[in-house]
Amino acid sequence: MRTAGRLSLIFAAVLAISGVAAYFYGEHLYTKPGPLAADKRLVIEKGSGVGQVAALLHRQGIIDNPLVFRLGVRLDGRAEALKAGEFDFPATISMQQAAALIASGKTVLRRLTIAEGLTTRQILTLVEAAEGMTGTTNGQAVPEGSLLPETYFYSWGDTRSALVARMRSAMAAAMAELWPAREAGLSLRTPDEAVILASIIEKETGIAEERRRVSAVFHNRLKRGMRLQSDPTVVYGLSGGSGGLGRPLTRSDLATPSPYNSYLNHGLPPGPIANPGRAAIEAALNPDNSKDLYFVADGSGGHAFARTLQEHNRNVARFRRLQRLQKAKP
Repeated sequence: MRTAGRLSLIFAAVLAISGVAAYFYGEHLYTKPGPLAADKRLVIEKGSGVGQVAALLHRQGIIDNPLVFRLGVRLDGRAEALKAGEFDFPATISMQQAAALIASGKTVLRRLTIAEGLTTRQILTLVEAAEGMTGTTNGQAVPEGSLLPETYFYSWGDTRSALVARMRSAMAAAMAELWPAREAGLSLRTPDEAVILASIIEKETGIAEERRRVSAVFHNRLKRGMRLQSDPTVVYGLSGGSGGLGRPLTRSDLATPSPYNSYLNHGLPPGPIANPGRAAIEAALNPDNSKDLYFVADGSGGHAFARTLQEHNRNVARFRRLQRLQKAKP
């Protein structure tokens, strides 16, 4: 009996020692640098359990022992905390670090940059093409000029409709801030009219220093009852918001009736012709103190401004001479 008792104690001690050794060995495997040779980006799908996550990480070469990962995650208390999303796993990340990363929810932030002056149709096309989002914008009624161009961040799995809603909210917030700070005495009666004029300014010049001066020209013409005579308004009317014609405007285009043709109609067009950026909106609301009534391209990317038609005609003639010289160059 004494011998049997001693054997039982020995076996118990061996098992205890083995258990402790196994625990520390498992902890070593769980915390040691992993097999991943280079940084890797990976998507954890929604609804993935611990076993599915372990299998995925193993297939992708991020961990080398799915069983140790599953046990370690449970011992760490992270079994219910693992989150879906797109994650960047650095090279040699340990199983413990991988579990902590997934549980943190620190997913990859993707970016979509919307340039100033795009039409709503062009912006929605970019949103549809953006990788990693779900859903569609097809069927959404998104007014022209209601989206604020800037860089937007999103995570894998975000919906396209939610991103468009953020763009609309950003434009509404910008107008709520800028409209009350407008210059006194403007001919613009509503924030909507400000966006219309800002969209024309945005399409007329890409030079930041010119925006307020271009704005002054249009404000001066509106006050005098002159037609705006802006080429981009004609393009918008002819293209239906597609973003361009793919060819130069012709005299026939300028004579084609359209609600947006500012060569034929007085005042502002019935709606924006693009989505203006914040700087163009600020220019529309705070024009230069200028008496200019005309401007034309100067051949260097900017514009030549004039107060009188005679001066403007000289600028036009100068620009056309430059065009002929450029065409004549071999």
